[in-house]
Amino acid sequence: MKDNRTDIFKRRLYTFVLRLVKFVENLKRSQTSKIVGDQLLRSGTSILGNYIEGQSASSRKDYTNYFNHSLKSSNESKVWVSILRDTGNGDRKEAEWLLSELTEISGIFASSVLTLKGKKKNF
Repeated sequence: MKDNRTDIFKRRLYTFVLRLVKFVENLKRSQTSKIVGDQLLRSGTSILGNYIEGQSASSRKDYTNYFNHSLKSSNESKVWVSILRDTGNGDRKEAEWLLSELTEISGIFASSVLTLKGKKKNF
Protein backbone atom coordinates (compact mmCIF):
# COMPACT_ATOMS: atom_id res chain seq x y z
CA MET A 1 0.00 0.00 0.00
CA LYS A 2 1.36 3.41 -0.98
CA ASP A 3 2.02 6.07 1.58
CA ASN A 4 -0.64 8.80 1.33
CA ARG A 5 2.05 11.48 1.79
CA THR A 6 3.77 10.16 -1.32
CA ASP A 7 0.58 10.49 -3.37
CA ILE A 8 -0.11 13.97 -2.02
CA PHE A 9 3.43 15.12 -2.77
CA LYS A 10 3.32 13.62 -6.27
CA ARG A 11 0.07 15.51 -6.98
CA ARG A 12 1.60 18.69 -5.57
CA LEU A 13 4.61 18.34 -7.88
CA TYR A 14 2.37 17.62 -10.86
CA THR A 15 0.25 20.71 -10.13
CA PHE A 16 3.43 22.75 -9.79
CA VAL A 17 4.70 21.54 -13.18
CA LEU A 18 1.38 22.36 -14.87
CA ARG A 19 1.49 25.91 -13.51
CA LEU A 20 5.16 26.20 -14.48
CA VAL A 21 4.37 25.16 -18.08
CA LYS A 22 1.57 27.74 -18.25
CA PHE A 23 3.91 30.39 -16.82
CA VAL A 24 6.50 29.66 -19.52
CA GLU A 25 3.85 29.55 -22.26
CA ASN A 26 2.69 33.04 -21.20
CA LEU A 27 6.13 34.68 -21.11
CA LYS A 28 6.70 37.82 -23.15
CA ARG A 29 8.15 37.10 -26.57
CA SER A 30 11.83 37.97 -26.20
CA GLN A 31 15.25 36.38 -26.58
CA THR A 32 15.61 36.24 -22.79
CA SER A 33 12.25 34.55 -22.37
CA LYS A 34 13.09 31.96 -25.02
CA ILE A 35 16.46 30.99 -23.57
CA VAL A 36 15.65 31.24 -19.87
CA GLY A 37 12.17 29.78 -20.38
CA ASP A 38 13.70 26.71 -22.06
CA GLN A 39 16.11 26.28 -19.15
CA LEU A 40 13.24 26.65 -16.68
CA LEU A 41 11.14 24.05 -18.49
CA ARG A 42 14.03 21.58 -18.35
CA SER A 43 14.87 22.10 -14.69
CA GLY A 44 11.27 22.50 -13.50
CA THR A 45 9.92 19.39 -15.20
CA SER A 46 13.01 17.47 -14.09
CA ILE A 47 11.90 17.87 -10.47
CA LEU A 48 8.83 15.72 -11.09
CA GLY A 49 10.59 13.38 -13.52
CA ASN A 50 13.35 12.50 -11.09
CA TYR A 51 10.88 12.09 -8.24
CA ILE A 52 8.83 9.62 -10.29
CA GLU A 53 11.99 7.76 -11.38
CA GLY A 54 13.04 7.54 -7.74
CA GLN A 55 9.82 5.73 -6.86
CA SER A 56 11.07 2.68 -8.78
CA ALA A 57 14.70 2.93 -7.70
CA SER A 58 16.51 -0.35 -7.19
CA SER A 59 18.38 0.67 -4.04
CA ARG A 60 18.37 3.23 -1.24
CA LYS A 61 21.43 4.89 -2.82
CA ASP A 62 19.65 5.11 -6.20
CA TYR A 63 16.53 6.48 -4.50
CA THR A 64 18.60 9.09 -2.67
CA ASN A 65 20.33 10.12 -5.91
CA TYR A 66 16.99 10.77 -7.62
CA PHE A 67 15.86 12.91 -4.68
CA ASN A 68 19.16 14.78 -4.81
CA HIS A 69 18.64 15.46 -8.53
CA SER A 70 15.14 16.78 -7.79
CA LEU A 71 16.61 19.05 -5.10
CA LYS A 72 19.23 20.42 -7.50
CA SER A 73 16.61 21.00 -10.20
CA SER A 74 14.32 22.83 -7.78
CA ASN A 75 17.17 25.10 -6.68
CA GLU A 76 18.15 25.76 -10.30
CA SER A 77 14.53 26.56 -11.17
CA LYS A 78 14.45 29.30 -8.52
CA VAL A 79 17.20 31.12 -10.40
CA TRP A 80 15.39 30.97 -13.74
CA VAL A 81 12.03 32.08 -12.29
CA SER A 82 13.75 34.96 -10.49
CA ILE A 83 15.47 36.10 -13.70
CA LEU A 84 12.20 36.02 -15.64
CA ARG A 85 10.39 37.90 -12.86
CA ASP A 86 13.11 40.52 -12.41
CA THR A 87 13.51 41.21 -16.14
CA GLY A 88 9.77 41.76 -16.49
CA ASN A 89 9.39 38.81 -18.86
CA GLY A 90 7.09 36.75 -16.63
CA ASP A 91 3.94 37.42 -14.64
CA ARG A 92 5.17 38.69 -11.26
CA LYS A 93 2.33 37.23 -9.18
CA GLU A 94 2.69 33.77 -10.73
CA ALA A 95 6.50 33.96 -10.41
CA GLU A 96 6.10 34.67 -6.69
CA TRP A 97 3.82 31.64 -6.29
CA LEU A 98 6.31 29.46 -8.19
CA LEU A 99 9.21 30.70 -6.06
CA SER A 100 7.29 30.08 -2.85
CA GLU A 101 6.40 26.58 -3.99
CA LEU A 102 9.98 25.90 -5.12
CA THR A 103 11.28 26.98 -1.71
CA GLU A 104 8.93 24.53 0.02
CA ILE A 105 9.68 21.74 -2.49
CA SER A 106 13.43 22.30 -2.06
CA GLY A 107 13.03 22.09 1.70
CA ILE A 108 11.15 18.82 1.45
CA PHE A 109 13.77 17.28 -0.83
CA ALA A 110 16.66 18.61 1.29
CA SER A 111 15.13 17.15 4.44
CA SER A 112 14.43 13.85 2.69
CA VAL A 113 18.00 13.59 1.36
CA LEU A 114 19.42 14.22 4.84
CA THR A 115 17.11 11.58 6.31
CA LEU A 116 17.98 9.07 3.57
CA LYS A 117 21.68 9.66 4.15
CA GLY A 118 21.17 9.14 7.88
CA LYS A 119 22.21 12.68 8.78
CA LYS A 120 18.87 13.64 10.24
CA LYS A 121 16.85 11.87 12.87
CA ASN A 122 13.23 10.98 12.19
CA PHE A 123 10.97 12.14 15.00
